[in-house]
Amino acid sequence: SNLDPDNFTEYFSASKVTIINDEAELATPYQYVGSVEGQSCQEKAHHALPDEITARTNARKNAYQLNANAVLFTGCTLIDNNEADKQCIATRVCYAKAFRTQTSH
Repeated sequence: SNLDPDNFTEYFSASKVTIINDEAELATPYQYVGSVEGQSCQEKAHHALPDEITARTNARKNAYQLNANAVLFTGCTLIDNNEADKQCIATRVCYAKAFRTQTSH
């Protein structure tokens, strides 16, 4: 089989990161591990607009890479005519705080 197990880990990594609405929801003890962001790109004018769901999922994947298991989204923004990114004509970016909590098994 040519299936790479790392691809499955990457694909499901976002599902291992819980979205919280307030730091008070975090199980204690917890640790702030850093800020993360995720993006969704519209490459061509005839493509769908960049969406928040994809940007948030990508932020959760990035949080997972930091060994975080919870994120608190702080905001999302749409960047039209993105001069800094030559591959995207529009970009949706979502920002979050990433946390690691103890999980019960």
